[in-house]
Amino acid sequence: MTNTNTKNTTLKLNNGREIPVIGLGTYKLFKSRPGEVETAIKIAIDAGYRHFDCAWFYGNEAEVGTAIRKKIAEGKVKREELFITSKLWNNFHRKDRVVPMLKETLSSLKLDYLDLYLIHWPFAFKESASLWPIDEGESAFSDIDYLETWQGMEECLNLGLTKSIGVSNFNAEQIDRLLKNCKVKPVCNQVEVNPNLNQKKLIEFCRSKDIVVVGYCPLGRSEYAGLPGFPDPTILDPKVAEIGKKYNKTPAQVVLNYLVSLGISVIPKSVTKSRILENINIFDFTLAAEDLSVPRFLQ
Repeated sequence: MTNTNTKNTTLKLNNGREIPVIGLGTYKLFKSRPGEVETAIKIAIDAGYRHFDCAWFYGNEAEVGTAIRKKIAEGKVKREELFITSKLWNNFHRKDRVVPMLKETLSSLKLDYLDLYLIHWPFAFKESASLWPIDEGESAFSDIDYLETWQGMEECLNLGLTKSIGVSNFNAEQIDRLLKNCKVKPVCNQVEVNPNLNQKKLIEFCRSKDIVVVGYCPLGRSEYAGLPGFPDPTILDPKVAEIGKKYNKTPAQVVLNYLVSLGISVIPKSVTKSRILENINIFDFTLAAEDLSVPRFLQ
């Protein structure tokens, strides 16, 4: 890790490029009111965010792109200073669909290239299926192998449509199989990471393969708080709140600082200005050993 005392801390990818360790996630921001996503991106760029995580499935890439172009036009940021990620959705895993889907994403984002393009999930749906066919049964699933999909990803790279390629929601076995059958190895694996699901074994495996882990839902899933079978997110843990008081930081800042200390990138999502500002302000303190002994951080 480099620049550990600045908001622009980065991790080096296996192709020599760098990814900022803090980004703004845009998942579920599609539930926001019109204009909210654009405003959130503008606030984030002004606050120093340079890493933005998008996906075709989220349905808001046009709004993200509008915000980015406006900030570039203002002279607030240059395109080469930004790290923009998007993802290929499950209905389009056939090799000849990969490049067209990336071009569609680039058109929505109003960009000439991505910094990172990911296979969103290691399984495929039929193109005729709905986007999340949980009620359609086995008939909705395609037998297209992600190894075929990866060939399309490599073509995206060769065409200069993206600077890097990677995967999302892959386990160690799937990554190992991909590594044995690819021409270009993935630079990252994006998975859910938070103290309730710390993924330490997967992070170690990816590190051994020189693959960076990007953690989504780093603050847990507050929408499930209090429901049977779902652990409360760590930011609601009184012990984490106590740690925060010690450093004059919020529970969210404590959790993000802890996760970044694992050597991963994190992409918390928010459309709330105060939280967007809060989430990037985590590089001016280091958790002491006794703080890391909290059971939440040892799971």
